[in-house]
Amino acid sequence: MSLTHITVRGAREHNLKGFDIALPRDKLIVITGLSGSGKSSLAFDTIYAEGQRRYVESLSAYARQFLEMMQKPDVEHIDGLSPAISIEQKTTSRNPRSTVATVTEIWDYMRLLWARVGVPYSPATGLPIEAQTVSNMVDRVMELPEGTRLYLLAPVVRGRKGEYRKELAEWQKSGFTRVRIDGELYPIEDAPALDKKYKHDIEVVVDRIAVKDGIQTRLADSFEQALKLAEGLAYVDLADGVVPGREDEAEAAKGAKGKKNLKGAGLPANRIVFSEKFACPVSGFTIEEIEPRLFSFNAPQGACPACDGLGEKMEFDPQLVVPNEGLTLKQGALVPWAKSNPPSPYYMQVLASLANHFGFDLTTPWQDLPSEVRIVILYGTAGSPVPLTFKDGRKEYTVTKPFEGVIGNLNRRLVQTDSALMREELQRFQTAQPCEVCDGKRLKPEALCVRLAESDIADAARLSVADAFAWFGSLEGKLTDQQAQIAKAILKEINERLGFLNNVGLDYLNLDRTSGTLSGGESQRIRLASQIGSGLSGVLYVLDEPSIGLHQRDNDRLLETLKRLRDLGNTVIVVEHDEDAIRAADYVVDLGPGAGVHGGEIVAEGTLKQVLKSKSSLTAQYLTGERRIEVPATRRKGNGKSVTVENARANNLKGVTAEFPLGTFCCVTGVSGSGKSSLTIDTLQAGASRTLNGARVIAGPHDAIRGLEACDKVIEIDQSPIGRTPRSNPATYTGAFTQIRDWFAGLPESEARGYKPGRFSFNVKGGRCEACHGDGLIKIEMHFLPDVYVTCEECDGKRYNRETLEVKFKGHSIADVLDMTIEDAVEFFKAVPPIRDKMQMLCEVGLGYIKVGQQATTLSGGEAQRVKLAKELARRSTGQTLYILDEPTTGLHFEDVRKLLEVLHRLVEQGNSVVVIEHNLDVIKTADWLIDLGPEGGVRGGEIVAVGTPEDVVKNERSFTGHYLKPLLEA
Repeated sequence: MSLTHITVRGAREHNLKGFDIALPRDKLIVITGLSGSGKSSLAFDTIYAEGQRRYVESLSAYARQFLEMMQKPDVEHIDGLSPAISIEQKTTSRNPRSTVATVTEIWDYMRLLWARVGVPYSPATGLPIEAQTVSNMVDRVMELPEGTRLYLLAPVVRGRKGEYRKELAEWQKSGFTRVRIDGELYPIEDAPALDKKYKHDIEVVVDRIAVKDGIQTRLADSFEQALKLAEGLAYVDLADGVVPGREDEAEAAKGAKGKKNLKGAGLPANRIVFSEKFACPVSGFTIEEIEPRLFSFNAPQGACPACDGLGEKMEFDPQLVVPNEGLTLKQGALVPWAKSNPPSPYYMQVLASLANHFGFDLTTPWQDLPSEVRIVILYGTAGSPVPLTFKDGRKEYTVTKPFEGVIGNLNRRLVQTDSALMREELQRFQTAQPCEVCDGKRLKPEALCVRLAESDIADAARLSVADAFAWFGSLEGKLTDQQAQIAKAILKEINERLGFLNNVGLDYLNLDRTSGTLSGGESQRIRLASQIGSGLSGVLYVLDEPSIGLHQRDNDRLLETLKRLRDLGNTVIVVEHDEDAIRAADYVVDLGPGAGVHGGEIVAEGTLKQVLKSKSSLTAQYLTGERRIEVPATRRKGNGKSVTVENARANNLKGVTAEFPLGTFCCVTGVSGSGKSSLTIDTLQAGASRTLNGARVIAGPHDAIRGLEACDKVIEIDQSPIGRTPRSNPATYTGAFTQIRDWFAGLPESEARGYKPGRFSFNVKGGRCEACHGDGLIKIEMHFLPDVYVTCEECDGKRYNRETLEVKFKGHSIADVLDMTIEDAVEFFKAVPPIRDKMQMLCEVGLGYIKVGQQATTLSGGEAQRVKLAKELARRSTGQTLYILDEPTTGLHFEDVRKLLEVLHRLVEQGNSVVVIEHNLDVIKTADWLIDLGPEGGVRGGEIVAVGTPEDVVKNERSFTGHYLKPLLEA
């Protein structure tokens, strides 16, 4: 059994009810069920944790202390395990130095390719720079026609000021007899006195020679002397005539006032330059050595010195300095000056003086001031003095000096301040701008001058995966035979990795895109692609909803990838809600029947056919069509008003103008990377937040957002965690915990003891248990074994001290309340409306099974998003709110999606407007209005393909969404 199956006995991790299960090895297994039913507890916290733990335990004690050890899961026994690799959504690196290319190791191969095959080009002349050996130099000279007379020169001084009397004497002592100074030949003893105020060129004549057979040895010795004198450079000047092949250059140079300089490159047409380093003979631009580290922006050898390899610098942004252009200077349009603490009369006097000098009014709105006035206020007057008048209470005085400008003032204060608080306040007005030195390419000029097929390494990294795949695929044909031989193995590795990224639907991502900007699904699929690249077999892969953020069209490619991973001889366990993934699985496990305490049991398992026969499986009922989310009978027309985003150009958007009708449920759809988030989050949400909420955010480039006056506020609900520490929980996030503490502080027992609300907080001293600092657990570090968390003996895991726990309401202490499920809390606080309403809203979004004090770190992405949704829904609705949600169905089962849609449609019924970015067809088919972007992802997207009701979009031939939506509407 153990060779053909993974056998789990007595799984009791989290809410699992101690069941046994046997999963077939080397198959694609999908674990599904309601959100919170125990899918992740089985897949990640039990099977993966034990597989990883056993593998790490097989290593030496020394190695184990450097690896994170997994806790032993609460399970009796597991058989048939392989070394396990988990590919989760939460593994994205937020490091700004991490990019798509570095995560997938493509960058390492690119560095090697440019280092070994790349050709350096001079920034001055645009000509290739080559390092030559003395033998190469001799061979080049011997190619000249026999009898050619030439001078071999050592360029000892190139364009430098000085008299050089001492140096000339030293060269004469060394046995050299002639020098050429500023183009004229002199015997060294007759060299003229040089003016130290001017730049000079001095070349020592090392040898005079006529080309003929047999001079090779003499020539080699002379070259060695010249290279020694001139630090690796040597000139060969023909005594008469020009270098063969450069006659045209000589002709072009004749008109330049008798000088023989080659126009552009600055080289005389009778000169050949030799260098034993990678050095440009004209500008002296030098590359010490071309090694892979030269192309690393994470190493000092390659990083741009101006931005330290980040490609961007923090600069003060005029949009944050003046967030509301409708205000006047008197009303405080310049936020950093208006909000100085305490408010400074100095700044108002400066502005009054500027207004007097430049003739503008302090009561004119900022947007109506002439552009030259705005530039002066923000950036100052450079060197021109401005009379500034100040009053200090007793007298008035005027100083005349250049005005530094608001941004100049902020820069100076940031440099001069020693206060961390002041620095933090000033940095709130900064945004990241591309570094002007490297143009955002992150690398030194030396690295960027090395090119391959006319592209530097940063240009290649700016391509999308699809374009890079084509570019690297065609590269071999553009290389010389020798280069192709060297590059063959490297190109194979790069092309394979690009192919894998292409196959998991990430063809639209740019290679230089930073990891922190990727969604959970994107980062997961990147790791999936690199795992396939490793070609391992006999491994257990555990994946967490890889279909997140994928359009139905791209789903097929992902499933092919998962099957390929299985066909390599691996067991692939996927936690998934996607219908296509469930239907493609070899084995399906459905957990339930409910969520949380009501779940943790196996409802159905087996092949798809076997699961579909189950009467108790909710999943089976949705797959067979017995249950379904209905298409609404009518589509809402809205309230006649709309919000219009004009000419949006963020990221890949191509000047899109989109109208969002208010009072409707509006869905923004399209293939992955088509520009949905750029339009909805980066432009609409950011622009609306600035206008309606006064938020200090930068919206993506656009001309205007019209119609916002019909909304009173904008609320965005995304998938980020509600807290990153175990101290954060649903009660603290929704604000219910404050009211629960206030309620307990108001009880007669508390008043008699003088307890205030702070007594009931586990984050501050007073009422919490000091033995565990309010954690309920004590962490014991075990060196090379995993850290052990033991329940605090003092408080028995209740987080509070004995005295605090003596205060009870209906026989329950505050620790008992935190341990209740949300469903129980609704009943418990039914007489306390503020707390009951918040708990009721958590129930309505389908979270009745989680505990009031459940640690935020144990909530799934879908649960965290619904906690946020409940918090916003619990606020009193004005009927004019704009809600923006980014894929709210993440981590949700069909039944959870149905509950969520009820809540969202209720919001619209109250007069609010809901805009949702979504791929889930059940959500899309219930929308009143669709905006479908595409037609493809990345540079081939960014356009509006279709607009209208779902019925309108289905008729559009160009819409991929319409193609997949059609069967659902017909059904």
